[in-house]
Amino acid sequence: MLEFPEVINISRQLQETVVGKTVRSVLPPTKRHKFCWFNGDPADYEAKIAGSKIASATGFGMFVEIQFENGLKLCIDDGVNARFMTENETPGNFQLLIEFTDNTFLVFTVAMYGGIVLHDDLYKNDYYQKSQAAVSPLSPDFERYFSDILAASKPNLSIKAFIATEQRFPGIGNGVLQDILFEARIHPKRKIKSLTDEEKSNLRKSIVHVLTEMAEKGGRDTEKDIFGNACSYVTRLSKNTYGSPCPICGTIIEKEQYLGGVIYFCPECQKEG
Repeated sequence: MLEFPEVINISRQLQETVVGKTVRSVLPPTKRHKFCWFNGDPADYEAKIAGSKIASATGFGMFVEIQFENGLKLCIDDGVNARFMTENETPGNFQLLIEFTDNTFLVFTVAMYGGIVLHDDLYKNDYYQKSQAAVSPLSPDFERYFSDILAASKPNLSIKAFIATEQRFPGIGNGVLQDILFEARIHPKRKIKSLTDEEKSNLRKSIVHVLTEMAEKGGRDTEKDIFGNACSYVTRLSKNTYGSPCPICGTIIEKEQYLGGVIYFCPECQKEG
């Protein structure tokens, strides 16, 4: 699933790769996916954007968005995979394909769920609007934004719930959470009320530092970029490191199911009690 670092990288790659290209055709799904959402019928997308050039690509929160010169926008969320391909590559099944006049194309696929939405800047989706309104962790205004949200949150809320649910910080999900909490030396199940002022400060700094490094390296090694390559940030806590020694103390990394997902942690460096 795409989270903030991958969103930043994919939007940057799209900016460098497809901006200026002209849409020749748009192909609807080769196979319907009942958990893939569109704005209307995807078969109508071609009539709306064929002949138009891509003007820009941006990333914010959990969304990557392409803007066309005719004013329409195509946004994809965290459950959608985007791949850039040439005429010598075979896309296989897809949920949407955009072909350009130079015989390259963008292919969008969905594994679990996701939205591929063509809109005219009036997309009334709560997740989309929260992602647009949120302050980026890479912004100098993030310190105040973080502090205000922390102060307004219930003291009994767990740290995982605080950071990765309710779209308090769009784009910061359960995936990037693991390394953020590892660097801050905080267990995911700890409550807000248990944090000292120093730990709160360390948590904010960890969010900024880890996400900055992840974004600079093009995303986590558990995800892929638009060329199908694994991203370059080597995760310290993930499915790739479960059962391995902690890089700090050597204790074996553990995992548990918690709040609808898996958490990874070092029981020595991130004590729950």
